[in-house]
Amino acid sequence: MPPFIPVTDQLQLDEAEVELSFIRSSGPGGQNVNKVASAVQLRFDARRSPSLPNAVAVRLLRLAGKRATGEGEIVITANEHRTQEANRKAAMDRLLTLIREAAVAPKRRVKTKPSASARKERVEHKKKRGSTKSQRRVSSRDWD
Repeated sequence: MPPFIPVTDQLQLDEAEVELSFIRSSGPGGQNVNKVASAVQLRFDARRSPSLPNAVAVRLLRLAGKRATGEGEIVITANEHRTQEANRKAAMDRLLTLIREAAVAPKRRVKTKPSASARKERVEHKKKRGSTKSQRRVSSRDWD
């Protein structure tokens, strides 16, 4: 039985669906930076994942933005730590955070209308404002 990664109470991710590769990290580090592949590149095929319901996968790809490829794969690169293990954990945490965010279905917006009294009050206010402005006008008859 393959090991599962708990995402939410209802969602579990199969570890075999997550592909990790180690690459050389950029930035300062002296001679060590050229020898050690401490950065992690995580790949997760959201579109074909049997662990995710279709609606969650669609929201996940939308949330991933530029981290998602055209084939529906999510690529996360972590290179902020000095060790492979810390970068691997950081990449997995980022993926799990994205999936948790996508697992929450957005609330449907319920259209509302202003009440009859609110509409009446608005019209009354407009009338009062209009009469105030019309009283400010200087008619041409006053100058004759």
